[in-house]
This record gives sequence, structure tokens and C-alpha cells, in this order.
Amino acid sequence: MNILIVGSGGREHAIARTLAVSQKEPRIFCFGKWKNPGISELASDYALGEPTEALAVAEYAKKQSIDFAVIGPEAPLASGVVDELAKSDIPAVGPEKELAAVETSKSFCRQLLAEYNIEASPKHKYFSSLEGLEEYFNELKGSYAIKADGLMGGKGVKLSGDHLKDDEEALEWAKEILKKEMGFLVEEKLSGPEFSLMSFSDGENSAHMPAVQDYKRLLEGDQGPQTGGMGSYSMPDHKLPFLTDKDIARAQEINQKTITALRSKFKKGYKGILYGGFMKTKEGVRLLEYNARLGDPEGINALALLESDFVDICQAIIKGTLSQEQVVFKNKATVLKYAVPEGHPENPVKDAVINLSEPYDKSKFYLAGVDEKEGKWYCTGSRAIASLGVADSIEEAEKIAEEEIQKVKGPLYHRSDIGKVW
Repeated sequence: MNILIVGSGGREHAIARTLAVSQKEPRIFCFGKWKNPGISELASDYALGEPTEALAVAEYAKKQSIDFAVIGPEAPLASGVVDELAKSDIPAVGPEKELAAVETSKSFCRQLLAEYNIEASPKHKYFSSLEGLEEYFNELKGSYAIKADGLMGGKGVKLSGDHLKDDEEALEWAKEILKKEMGFLVEEKLSGPEFSLMSFSDGENSAHMPAVQDYKRLLEGDQGPQTGGMGSYSMPDHKLPFLTDKDIARAQEINQKTITALRSKFKKGYKGILYGGFMKTKEGVRLLEYNARLGDPEGINALALLESDFVDICQAIIKGTLSQEQVVFKNKATVLKYAVPEGHPENPVKDAVINLSEPYDKSKFYLAGVDEKEGKWYCTGSRAIASLGVADSIEEAEKIAEEEIQKVKGPLYHRSDIGKVW
């Protein structure tokens, strides 16, 4: 069996590692922007290219007689890679372009939930200009989130009071988004702890993963700018310290209702992973946003706990035979910590050499923004390398992750408080 992974980051390294331990013993292929040494040592072949170039990905897949593809990042989904592969009868774990709009267009996502009476959205309004914007700020009593209506690499959301000190700064941020030829949503700013709940989907049925909490802010104590995620943790009971069984069930229900709504709207199934970013508020669980793929870092936590054969799950997604019984996770805690280049996220160090000091356990590391050239590892500028602790308790898992990340040498920074505060 030949399986293609599209993408070359930490999430894709986790996907490669999870496929590699399958009893089906597949041959793994990768199409990525840079040569990730963690993936390349597991791959039969590794093609360098732009993963958003759908035709190039499809041509490579045909050449390598690929049985199915697993799409890692959001950009290839947005560019129609899954649609192009389908023209060559190559199925994919990942939704087609119009279904991926649940992530690529925040306004589409809110419209879908409203159309199918899925009560999970905060109060919101879409803008394609500045007209009426200040009036809406007043209507929300100066407490709002501004979200770019398109892909911004995890940096398209700014909150009043956190990133925007007043309405004037908010107007400037709105202008910046409009310059990129995007509209934006202004939403009521919700209050409460955030969590991620990801679900496998075959277009009709879903199978849910353990809840994970991500740390978006760069600095300890949840200070500093937003990032794509500095780390994450999960608990042995697959809940989180602040969630009840009812909260988990509600998030799972919202995901399933969205999968059903997408099938109803497009008359075809959403096949892949639906990742809900949720908040527990006083009024109940609310959806902040959807991603149309595994989270990074949260997907690494989840895949590390997977007891079921990942190839079997992928095939069930493709065939439409998925069930929760097929998808079993270990009852362990996980803590993941990312080391990022100095200057991240605005002005990161690039092309600096990084390495691991001996002795280290290779199985505890996931390589992300690491490019291999002539036997050396270089930062690409994005998050570089993650360490993962898996143990019976959150305290033990955190200790493992911290000890391992200390072994990464180079101009890098990590948050030591991940897994300690929530």
C-alpha cells in the first residue's frame, strides 16, 4: 500500500509516524515544501514542491501509484488538492475545496451554522468595508473579536483589550485585512477557557478524539502575541480539568451536526478531520472556529494516544464505514512543548543551525520547521521542534516534555509553563 502525506511540518511528522506503525506496513511518500528529516527517514520517496500546487501533487501521486493521500495543512485543502486527486481516482483523507470552506471562510462557517440551526455561534456580523463598523463596536459595548475571512496562518484573529487597546487600533486592523482583499467578521468577545475537540468524519459518521487544550500566546502566563500554538496537553480521562461529560458531549454534538449540515448543503460527504475550537462560557459551549484538518500541535497529542490502526481509520473514512468503536485511544496524559525560533512569530530567526544534545529519545520529538541540508538541521522560521511527554499523570508527562525540550540547542525559545497552568 502506498500512502502520500501532503505537507512537511510537525503534524505531518506525527501522521507519518502513526502510519509507519500500522500492521498494514504501508510505503510512505511525502510531498512537502522542505525536507523534514523526521519524515524523510520514514518515507520511501520525498518530493520537494509547493503543496498548494494541486496539479503537481496529483501528478506525483499518479507517478508513485498512491492508494490514498492524507492532507496535513489547510492551504492545500483551500487550493483544491483533494479535488485534483479525485480526478485521478485517488481518494484523500481531507475535504474537497468547497467543504473546506468551514475553515477557509469564517463567514461561510457562521452562515452554515445559522442555516442549519446549530446554536453554537456568538453574536456576529460580516463586513466587507468599514461602513457601520464603529456602530457595531458600540453595540457590542467595546468587547469584540475581529476575524479575517480567510487563511492567515493562525494570526487572523485579534481581540479588543488583548491585542487591540481601543477602537482606533481595531479600525487599523480592519483596514489591514481589507488591504489583503478579504472581508472580516466582528464577533462578540466570549469569556471562558478554550479547548479543541477533533473528530474523524467519513461524511456521515464521526469518531471523536480526546479533548486537548492549546496555548496560543508566545510567552509564559499567556502573555505576548498570538502564535499558531506553543504547545498543548490532554488528560488521561480524555477530558480537561474544567470540562464536564456534558461539555464534551455538546462539543461532539456540534461537530456531528456540522458534518450532517455539510452533507445536506453540498450533497456529498466531508471526509477527513473536523477540528472544533471551542470555548466553555457561562451560557454553555460555543464554537470559536473550525479547522478542516488535524490541529498542530493538538493532532500530535491525539495521534500519540491512538491504539487503533491509523490506516484502518483512513480507509474507513474513505469508504464511509467509520464508527467510534473502531477508534480507541490510550488513557494517558500528554504534554507537548514547541521550541520556536527567537523573534517568532513576527521576525523569526531563519537558517540557524539547531541540534539535539545527547542522550535524547528520538521518539519523543516531532520535527516541524526544520529543513535538512547536507546532514545539518536548519530553522525555516516557523515553529521548529516539539517534545512530547506521555505518562499516567499530567505532572509526569509535563516533566518528560520539559526535560526533553531542554536538549534542543539553537536560537530557540519554549514555554516551560505548558501543562502546568490551565
